[in-house]
Formats: sequence, structure tokens, C-alpha cells
Amino acid sequence: MKHKRLNRDGWGFQYYPYYQMRIDNDLFHGMACLIRLTDGKANYWRTPKAGRVQVTGGGMTWLELVPDNTNRVITIIYYKNGTHDEKRANYPKVSNTEYQPSIWYIDIIEGIEYDEYGIAVFIDKYLDVIFTPEGDVKIDDKDELDAAYSSGELSTEQYEAAVKEGDLIVQELCTDIPKTEAWCSAVRQLVEDRIAAGEPIKKCREVLEAEATKTAK
Repeated sequence: MKHKRLNRDGWGFQYYPYYQMRIDNDLFHGMACLIRLTDGKANYWRTPKAGRVQVTGGGMTWLELVPDNTNRVITIIYYKNGTHDEKRANYPKVSNTEYQPSIWYIDIIEGIEYDEYGIAVFIDKYLDVIFTPEGDVKIDDKDELDAAYSSGELSTEQYEAAVKEGDLIVQELCTDIPKTEAWCSAVRQLVEDRIAAGEPIKKCREVLEAEATKTAK
């Protein structure tokens, strides 16, 4: 299974502030991470109901939530604050117009670790759940999960746990997407409030190396 850092360094972003924090609130108990995309090319996926869906680009924000007692990383990809793609004709009214989601992408995981810099790392279990505000719902990469099981990489217990987690995600988050959107928006506000109060950027290896190079010059 692949190990992926929650600062999403593998996506090829350039400079982007990354925040990582523990939240214990009636709304949410778990780890929350926020990435602000300061620049970069706009990339899109296509879905049946929402049509063209933007996933990267300057001004967008990725909120990642790892709720306690689950095996999932919930990533909500938001448009630039206060906006959404006008070409999405069926885009619904959201609970907070400042935070307008483009898409949800949920990784099913084996667990969380931390690298030597304290950056959270999740152990990816292949299966994903993807959904949009317009009502697209897709369980993705089942073929990769099946291949990992067939090859012996995953035990029967691990395989069945991944399938069960996928079913739970659909049941808990996709049967009432407006409710999920409102919850995510409220949790994001908690994160934004922490940042406004002085929550520091979590520095990964790349940032520290860049700072060291700049100082040396």
C-alpha cells in the first residue's frame, strides 16, 4: 500500500501554505489539514451530473479531515472563496456562499503515520468515494483494491474492511449531500478561525529546504 503525505506533495503543487491541526469540537473530533493553492494550472475532471469539475488552480482550497474512529480521509476541494464555476448550471445553493465545494474525494485508508517532520501520512487502501454537490456518487478504484487482494497484498480482513468503509461513507455522507456540505463548511470555519488566531503553517521537508537555500544565499 502506498504512503501519501497529507500536504499532497505528490500533486506537483508549487508553494502552498499547509496547516495541520487537531480539533476536538462537538462538530468534529479528529485531524484537520488545510491547503491553500496560491498558484498553479487549473485541472478538471468530468462527471455525469456536475459536468466539468475543477480540482486544482490558484485560489482553490483543499480541506482534509480525518475523523476519529474511521478509516477515511475526507478531502473537500473548494473554489476560490465566494465563487464557483458558472458553467455548472445545476450547482445547488450552499450553506455558506463563502465556501463553495467543487467535489469531495474520500480515500479509504489503513491508518495514519507521521514522517520525521510531523507531517501526517496516510496508508492508502486503494478504494475511493467521489461525489459532487450536484449528486454524482462514485466508488472508484475497486479494480485496484481487487488486484491488491488477488496478489496477496491485502488480507481478506483488510479487503472486507475497505469495502465496508466505502459502504459506510456512501451511507453517512452521500445520502444527504446538502447536510454533508453544511457540516464540512462548519468544520472549515473552525479551521479558518484557528488560522486567523495564529495557527502556524506546518513546515514540510520541501519548505524547510527552500528556506535553508534562501538563507545560504
